[in-house]
Amino acid sequence: MILLPLNPGTYAGRKFTVRYQTGGYYDIEPSEQGFSMKYIPLGTPAEKSFEEDEFFGEWLELEAPVAFGAFEGEKLIGFVEGSIESWNNRFRISNICVFDHQNRSAGVGTMLMEAIQKTAASVGARMIVLETQSCNENAIAFYRKNRFSIIGFDLYAYSNTDPDRHEIRIEMGKKLMEERN
Repeated sequence: MILLPLNPGTYAGRKFTVRYQTGGYYDIEPSEQGFSMKYIPLGTPAEKSFEEDEFFGEWLELEAPVAFGAFEGEKLIGFVEGSIESWNNRFRISNICVFDHQNRSAGVGTMLMEAIQKTAASVGARMIVLETQSCNENAIAFYRKNRFSIIGFDLYAYSNTDPDRHEIRIEMGKKLMEERN
């Protein structure tokens, strides 16, 4: 397996679909004191997927997009993309995925995460951030393993039925540098 930079001119607009299995979700409930969050297991694992997405999507409004692909021979088995958010000096990972289930525990995601974090640090970002969904328990575990913490969520980011579908947007982040006062 090798890791290579992806050229936006070559990859922009190419389509992909991500599928994953989940055995549960994080239930996020508002209360008078704030919010509570607890893990709820499903009776049987469920397959989820994101609608068809595209590399370097125009909707992302990436300032200086950077992407890396993990390849086995000529086959792209995973990728990560992101860019600096200059208005707040954070680096946003807009996509990170490993396409085949069998590659998800083979270190591909870790290699992609290390590459994008080095890029974020090299541009002087103070923090690296990303979003995931409350039902993507494996992604949440992977991000926590990489020292990301939950920094916020949006109960209705995707639709008015996100809580009912157990697909609440969770923001996760990791400080890359301490700010000086």
